Amino acid sequence: MNKPAQDADDIDRLSLRDGFRIIIRVSEYLRHVKFRIATKLGLLTIEQVFRLLLLPWALKIIVDNVILGKPIEADGSGFPDYIMPLVLPLRQMNPTEVMGWMLLFGVIIVALFGMTPNRATGRTATGSDTGARSGSIGTAGAILAQGQDTATQSENAANSAFSDMGGLFGLLDFKNHMRLTQSVNHTVRSQLAQHILSLPMTKLADQRIGDSSYRVLYDSTSVTGIYEALAIHLYSGVLMSSIILSILLTNYGNAPEIIIAALLLGPLTFVVTTPFAKIARRRSADSRKAGSKTTSNIEEGMSNVAAVQSLGGNQQESRRFNAASQESFKRFRIEFFVKLSLGMLSQLVFLIGQIVFFILMAGYVIDGTYTPGDYFVVHYYFFALSATFTAFGYLYTELQGFIAGMARVFHLLDTPPEKMQGGIELPKIQSGLVMKDVGFTYPDGRRALNKVNLAASLGEIIALVGPTGAGKTTLAQLTPALFQATEGTVSIDGIDLRDVSVESLRRQISYVFQETQLFSDSVFDNIRYGNKHASLDDVKAVARIAGAHDFVCALPQGYDTLLGTVTSKLSVGQKQRISIARGLLRESRILILDEPTSALDPETESYLIDALHEAAKEKLVIVVAHRLSTIAHADRIYFLKAGEILESGSHSELMAKTQGHYQQYVKLQTGTD
Repeated sequence: MNKPAQDADDIDRLSLRDGFRIIIRVSEYLRHVKFRIATKLGLLTIEQVFRLLLLPWALKIIVDNVILGKPIEADGSGFPDYIMPLVLPLRQMNPTEVMGWMLLFGVIIVALFGMTPNRATGRTATGSDTGARSGSIGTAGAILAQGQDTATQSENAANSAFSDMGGLFGLLDFKNHMRLTQSVNHTVRSQLAQHILSLPMTKLADQRIGDSSYRVLYDSTSVTGIYEALAIHLYSGVLMSSIILSILLTNYGNAPEIIIAALLLGPLTFVVTTPFAKIARRRSADSRKAGSKTTSNIEEGMSNVAAVQSLGGNQQESRRFNAASQESFKRFRIEFFVKLSLGMLSQLVFLIGQIVFFILMAGYVIDGTYTPGDYFVVHYYFFALSATFTAFGYLYTELQGFIAGMARVFHLLDTPPEKMQGGIELPKIQSGLVMKDVGFTYPDGRRALNKVNLAASLGEIIALVGPTGAGKTTLAQLTPALFQATEGTVSIDGIDLRDVSVESLRRQISYVFQETQLFSDSVFDNIRYGNKHASLDDVKAVARIAGAHDFVCALPQGYDTLLGTVTSKLSVGQKQRISIARGLLRESRILILDEPTSALDPETESYLIDALHEAAKEKLVIVVAHRLSTIAHADRIYFLKAGEILESGSHSELMAKTQGHYQQYVKLQTGTD
């Protein structure tokens, strides 16, 4: 895939070509809703053609033939040929009758399309346009309450729906547009969220949760702004301009100055607004980065609330969040000021156009070239045309903010995921695990493992032992390919894991992490998360082994208790027992437990060790532990220090080594000489 920028925060480096690439990538999502887009454009075409071809001429009839009482010419001169069948029958009517038919025409227009929409609003996907969608007379729209912030505006953008029509067509158009918007946003959000979960552990460790959440919830809605700008507003503007210019050239060709004045507003608007494009993109990027940092700060503070409170860091954390929040507000004010300045310049160009039109057209009416009714016809077309050109210039600059948002989305999507599907399907594990000359270096250059050689077979309990920072957890995480060895080979049944489908590998491995990770679901569903076919009896059996059954039964709804409501009330040990039960229940060939007994009492630990010996009859059990009572029962112990295996053997074999590393480790732990 083409990356929009070297880094998501390097929005300044986005070139015009990068912007087009992002737009092209957005168009790929629109293929899935092409029928709804075609419906939207079809309804829009019907409405514009109907209004532009008929409505202005109704104004001419009302002014010239009703208010001023002038009769309609016998040949219908002054009207275009396509409208003659509607105009000629009015020749024999008096002004009152003509007005009656015009009222009927107006009722039909309102019933089908609503009242005349304001096409100069310059609508945007954030709902921050100068004429709120839901408030424009004659249009259909819905928008939730929002402020001048990215968060609420983005939520509206995710559900954006409007129609330049009212009436029956407006309702159909609005419903279609809302489904269209939600479908596109759901696709982008879901794809990004799924991709984040597939990123390698080394990347996830560097990716702040708050920043990822911001991109999924807020940056992703930029897709709405891009498709509305290009698929709807651009099409609408081009169609409207084509129809209006055709009518003006055909019926008012002897007033070329007016047509030229309308056409000149286009390049004049772009000359005024184009310099703001790059500025708008930068300011939008700055605002998004600041908002992302604020989200990350509050997420980190809430995640570590126990440490904050216990260490008396409330004020420090408040100051840190306050600084991030102030910066976010500041960046947004700057972005909004750029948009406001742009809007004022656009309106100035628009106002100049209206003044020029009044001077030119008033002269033609005074000298009798055109009637007062013609003034309203031409003004309608001139106003719509100049508003369209003005909106084009504003739209181009507004588009830069959406491009900045999607650049952040695509940058994360372009981060290479784990190789989940590629590679061979790993058969049912029959033998065991072998590591040969394995080394691992983190992306930041820290070496965790060096020249590790290890062999473990099904039916064994293997213990990884050593001081803190020895590389035990890193070594354990190489087996399910949470980390990929940077040197040497890790193989199962003689198959190099680099050639194996990660998905098929992890189906046969259960990993119980040191940091307990539970979901806001029932205890029952948490324990059987890795084995959805397990029965309640199966869940209870492993819960008893893990020492969780008794306290689970004491919960308000037992195994049906939602942990999202009581997780904070469970002790670390209780959470760990649920996590261990989940690992025991999964139908796997390799079971890895990282510090499984650190928060267990001696009795529960004894039950667990017995369970591990029972599980080891059909599985390979790998235990990362410090406690001697857990380590001593292993079939083989690997002692690590500074990323290297210094000794291996059973507890008795290693204790027999005089001045051995493991022996010294045990003596330090037991306080013996």
